[in-house]
Amino acid sequence: MAEPLKIALAGLGTVGVGVIRLIDANAELIARRAGRPLHVTVVSARDRSKNRGVDLSPYAWEDDMVILGEREDVDVVVEMVGGSDGPALALARTTIEAGKALVTANKAMIAHHGLELAGKAEDKKVALKFEAAVAGGIPVIKALREGTAANRIERVYGVLNGTCNYILTVMEDTGREFGVVLGEAQAKGYAEADPAFDIEGTDAAHKLSILAAVAFGTRVDFASVATTGITRVRAADIAQAAALGYVIRLIGMADTGGDGLFQRVQPHLVHCDHPLAHVDGATNAVVAEGNFSGRLLFQGAGAGDGPTASAVVADLIDIARGETGPAFSVPVSELEPLAAAPTGHRRGRAYLRFMVADRPGVLAEITAALRDAGVSIESMIQKGRADTAGEVMVVMLTHEGPESAVSEAVRLLDGSPSLSEPPLVLHILDN
Repeated sequence: MAEPLKIALAGLGTVGVGVIRLIDANAELIARRAGRPLHVTVVSARDRSKNRGVDLSPYAWEDDMVILGEREDVDVVVEMVGGSDGPALALARTTIEAGKALVTANKAMIAHHGLELAGKAEDKKVALKFEAAVAGGIPVIKALREGTAANRIERVYGVLNGTCNYILTVMEDTGREFGVVLGEAQAKGYAEADPAFDIEGTDAAHKLSILAAVAFGTRVDFASVATTGITRVRAADIAQAAALGYVIRLIGMADTGGDGLFQRVQPHLVHCDHPLAHVDGATNAVVAEGNFSGRLLFQGAGAGDGPTASAVVADLIDIARGETGPAFSVPVSELEPLAAAPTGHRRGRAYLRFMVADRPGVLAEITAALRDAGVSIESMIQKGRADTAGEVMVVMLTHEGPESAVSEAVRLLDGSPSLSEPPLVLHILDN
């Protein structure tokens, strides 16, 4: 059998430890599939004395993780430190410049610096792989790069953040409000102490920008992802959606056309007949629509030590086999630099929720704004009598029409004393 692939591991959190355990547990199987053994030779983390539940004595320790790639006993560096910049980026640059392959689970770094790193990897003729950066253990990057390579992907979308999906499905099951469920999710370890990256949609936007680049052969453009999180979704919205035959999910969606690259992360009403409506808990799912393959659904654990470690080791097996290839399916020089697509002309249906003062004339003001903006209303529901704050919830579903009309209606209502907060606009995913 060929010489082992010598691995440096930066970051010994749950995923880093999971990689060590997986390589140890499946060593013989992995060696047969890779054509040679995978050996971790050196590790690095912030705290050398911490008990991580695995024996680290077989491995060398490097205090300065940035120089891991320069060591002679390393063929590939696995980066699981996190963060778009700082030590993670310094390590990635040093590794590739030293002519070593890089495997990373760092979606923020790839979303912000992936083109730079991919270009350097091509120049040095080394692999840059990031399967674990998107959707955890779901092999969606490999599927898009290889399994659908003969297709023109027309749209890619999905549930890309397990924390948000967990919160929304618990709200759905229990009727509890967002803040309560978020606190419970933090206590159980499903949400970070500072959950902003997840609940504001940034994590999903990082992943979406990477998926779009791989699916469409376009340059990564995280800055152009229109992003809205789930913090304004109320239990009453979820209950109303259910009564209408929908669930609420945070959806990342991207497509291309003659007008550029469309990328958006936003809570959607998803029809109960759609596959994404049945994605519960911390699960992730990605739908890719190819012009010959049709609709493909990839679903599985979006995080966790086992699934994410599985994706990391799959990348290592590819490298052991000598499978490098362009990180984004095609060389960086051939990635299309598409402008961000305007959204106003996009057509669809929308869910509009208004929290209004309980007094005469309010409904007439809202319907007048919708009329003047050219929004056609399919149905309207007013929920109950005013609460102790004097608020009433009014929900409307629109007929299909341009998104610009809904945006104009919201603009016309901006600053209205009849509304206690800005309207909530959720687009509807029917098919």
